[in-house]
Amino acid sequence: MSTSPKPLILGISGASGLIYAVRALKFLLAAEYTIELVASKSTYMVWQAEQDIRMPADPEAQEKFWRQQAGVPLLGKLRCHPWSDVGAGIASGSFKTLGMIIMPCSMSTVAKLAVGMSSDLLERAADVQIKEGRKLVIVPRETPFSLIHLRNLTTLAETGVRVVPAIPAWYHNPQTIEDLVDFVIARALDQLDIDCIPIQRWQGHL
Repeated sequence: MSTSPKPLILGISGASGLIYAVRALKFLLAAEYTIELVASKSTYMVWQAEQDIRMPADPEAQEKFWRQQAGVPLLGKLRCHPWSDVGAGIASGSFKTLGMIIMPCSMSTVAKLAVGMSSDLLERAADVQIKEGRKLVIVPRETPFSLIHLRNLTTLAETGVRVVPAIPAWYHNPQTIEDLVDFVIARALDQLDIDCIPIQRWQGHL
């Protein structure tokens, strides 16, 4: 159960694997966190391509959309921002947060962050976390990584960004796709000292 008044920024880019964002939102809202959500422009196209679902652009309609996808209609607090609203609160360093997680994170987003380029609200919010020395976690969903990808990821890691690739483990005996997804989400949220995912953690050899 969250007791922090500070919000967590959840950025969702146009990488494949929106289930990571949906499952993360499910557990964070259920634990009553306050979430500031911003989805990139390409996220709309990914929803259409992967799920044949149209994501609404209006912030209030989008909040209902994400709550419906996550299956959490009431708990927690959720505010959705248009991708183009670079004047939103999360675009300012004076806006206090628990940090930010981008999940899934496209290689395009990685590249722009690595060179300090902010072309939309998601990228600006992430750039703010970096410049303010706050926690930023990215969950890249790409394979294989090219040398350019690896160099960009290294640049971000050198600035303090935590890189948690969407690579599940098997020691917790996963039975479903959701088990595999939840492991990645739990390890990503661990970087922000958030523990709200019910997974079986490694206890050592029996």
